[in-house]
Parts: sequence; structure tokens; C-alpha cells
Amino acid sequence: MLALLLILIPLVTGVAAFFIKNEKVVKSWALLSAVVALGISLATLYYTDTTHLTFTKEWLPDLGSSFSVGLDGMGKMLTLLTAIAFPIIFISTKHSTYKDANQFYGLMLLSQAGLMGVFLSTDLLLFYFFWELALVPAYFLCSKWGGEKRISVTFKFFIYTFLGSLIMLIGILYLYILNPEKSFALQSIYKMTLNNRAQDILFWMFFLAFAIKMPIFPFHTWQPDTYEQSPTATTMVLSGIMVKMGLFAVVRWLLPVFPHAARGFDNIIIGLSVTGMIYASCIAIVQDDLKRLVAYSSIAHIGLMSAALFAGKANGVQGVMVQMFNHGINIIGLWIVIELTERQFGTRKMSELGGLAQKAPALAILLVIVALANVALPLTNGFVGEFLMFTGLYQFNVWYTVVAGLSIILAAIYTLNMIQKVFYGNTNALTEQAVDIRLNEKLVLSVLVILIFAMGVYPKPIIELTQASVNSLVSVFK
Repeated sequence: MLALLLILIPLVTGVAAFFIKNEKVVKSWALLSAVVALGISLATLYYTDTTHLTFTKEWLPDLGSSFSVGLDGMGKMLTLLTAIAFPIIFISTKHSTYKDANQFYGLMLLSQAGLMGVFLSTDLLLFYFFWELALVPAYFLCSKWGGEKRISVTFKFFIYTFLGSLIMLIGILYLYILNPEKSFALQSIYKMTLNNRAQDILFWMFFLAFAIKMPIFPFHTWQPDTYEQSPTATTMVLSGIMVKMGLFAVVRWLLPVFPHAARGFDNIIIGLSVTGMIYASCIAIVQDDLKRLVAYSSIAHIGLMSAALFAGKANGVQGVMVQMFNHGINIIGLWIVIELTERQFGTRKMSELGGLAQKAPALAILLVIVALANVALPLTNGFVGEFLMFTGLYQFNVWYTVVAGLSIILAAIYTLNMIQKVFYGNTNALTEQAVDIRLNEKLVLSVLVILIFAMGVYPKPIIELTQASVNSLVSVFK
């Protein structure tokens, strides 16, 4: 029942939010919903039996599809990340104002319900339903509350995701036709024996949708523009959580169902992923806009996770599990700093900022910690995952590791450059009157910093939580 509540709470409160006209009230309502969901997510960590962590009811019996949800270790980790992220997002954007705030917060909560559903679904058709439920609110959030170029950018975002989803839907129906049990259930899909040709075709039909959502090179071009034009709260959801949908789907559906194709195309996928890492890192170096810099940084990090997954080594896969959680924490922290900077100065351009550490020391200290975690400084959470992923990639192929390792140097360049330009040096006419961040903003960033150090020093809880998922996936490559 707890698994069902993780979906129902944001779904019901999201629909209810549309009827709350008072902005202050709807903000409190959304935050209350997010805190309750977080409490339930934390409660799931204490249950190991399936009684409280699964729920199944008939949904479309004539099609062999049921409303079936459940939590394994990876699901617990990703629903926890989602549950942590939304209260942080709502608290950090407390002082932001939105036209038709009830619609904004209603769509945000519906997006959370969709994300929870993706991570919980154990029925392929239900998974597709929640995949779309998570994306549709994001489209409207970007198109209504985004920047000046939001219409063209969200159209591009829609075309990319719609085509990927449509091809995946065709693949789902094809897989259903090939299934002798005529069922969409996870275990029924896992039991299927597909010939090599069918695996190869279906692999690319599914992978295209997942690659767009991660995204990896060359399916990434929608991402920087969308991140730049979206309201920052929505960008936090897109980059902190929604990109994990693609990685999760690769682990849950792609690799176990099409193992032959995964082994056959591993070099292609890893090659694209590593290429994207270097390409995105180089472009990040020349960015002046903070949002675009962080967007390209995210592409590089996701590329490493994708490469480590398809390398199929235990260390690398474990690193992906750890990094999915840690990347969400770090990237949301960076977006919060960008939101606070833009709100105060009306700009995200590094060339127009400078010397903020003199006027906002708390913001500077917290930003430096989050930024250094993002480049995997030892003792921060980013180091653990990256070390494991590079170890797994090295076990697969040394040369991929050497090329991918260049991204570490490039990440240090653009990150330190960003810190220098924004927070150090001399103040200017714009930043001379800067003030430090508010108490609620310090609190949110401090919570993220605590998580950064806690996971950097003691990552064992997530490693143990996801160990079964790692073992299951690695067996596909044997």
C-alpha cells in the first residue's frame, strides 16, 4: 500500500491544487504534499517484505495489463530522491511568484506522480502511461512559465519526446504480440525468449526513447535550450529527477529484456556516451549563461552513467546506482544557486557578475561545496560514484576510460572558471548592492551540503540498498 500512496498523494493533491486560487495557500499545500510523500518514502526503507511495497489490481484484463506497482532497492532509491527533491524545490523557490500559481503547483505535483509511477511500475503498459504522465506536465510548465523563446523550445522538446515515446509504444505493442502469454507484466516480459533479430529491432525502438530522455549524444540537442527557457523549479525536476527515467528504464526494461542486443551494441552506445561527455564538457567551457553551463555539465555526467551501464561490470553498475542519487542532489543544488542569483540580479551571465563572495559569503561557501561535489572532489558524494564508474569502464576497455577521463579535467576547468567569475574578483555596479541569502535558502542548501558529505564519507546505505539490482543486471552480461 505504501507504493500506491507514493503515486496517489501527489496525484490527488495535484488535482486539488488547481482549485486553490490563493497563491500562498497553494504553495503551502504543495509543500505539505511533498513532505508527506517524503515521509512515506522514508517509511519504505524500513520494510523488506513485499506486503507493504507492492500493489496489484486489474486494470485492462482483456489486454493482459494490470495496475501493478512495487519497490525494489533501485526503486526505493529513486523514489526517495524524488521525494527529497520536491520539498527542497518548493522551499527554495518560496519567494518566486508565478502567474496562475495554482496551475503551476498542480502541474508540478502531477509531474511528481508520474515520476513516482515510472519508478514503481511493474507492468510495461502502466510504465508507458506514467512515462507520458511525467512528461506532459513538464511540457505545459515550460511552455507557459518559461522564458522568451519558450514556445519554439518547448515545441522542439515535444517533438523529440513525442517521437521517442511513439517509437517505444510501437515497440511495446510488438513485444506484446511476440509474448505467448499476451501479458505486459514485468516477470512475463522477463521470461520471453526472443530471437536475435527481434532483440536487435526492439532494442533500438526502446533505446531511442530512453536515450532522448537521458539524454546522450546525439539525442541531447533539446536539453540545453529547454533547461535555459524553463522556470528554474521545472529545470530542477527535469535535470535532477526526470533524466533518471531514462537510466532507470535501461536498467529495468532494456538490458534484462534484450541481453543479446545489449552485448552486441555495447561499443556503439559507449562510444556515443563518451563522445557526448567530451563534446558537452568542451561546450560548457565556453558558456557565459549559467543555466547552459550546468545543462552541458549534466549531459557529460549522464554520458558517463550510460557508458558504465553498458560496460556491464559490477563496479560500474554500482557506481551508476550511487551516482543517480548523488547527481540529483548536486545538480539541484546548482540550480538553486542559479535561481537565487538570477532572482536578485536579473541575469545569469557570468560576465555581468563578480565578487559575490564579498557580499554573500554564505551563498559562496555553499555553492563552492556543491560545485566541487559536482566535479567529484574526494570526500564528496560525486567522488564515490565516479570512481566506481571509471573502474567499471576501465575493466571493459582502457581506451574508453582514457578518453572519458579527459572530462574530469574539462569539468574542473569550467567549474572553477564559473566559481571565479561569479563569486570572486571585484564587485561591479550590479553586484555592489548584493545581499546574502535568506534563512530558508540557507537551510535548503545546508541540507544538500550535509547529504553531499554524508554520502561522500559513508555511501554504504545506497550501495547495500541497490546491491540486488546490481547483481541482477550484471548477470545479463555474463
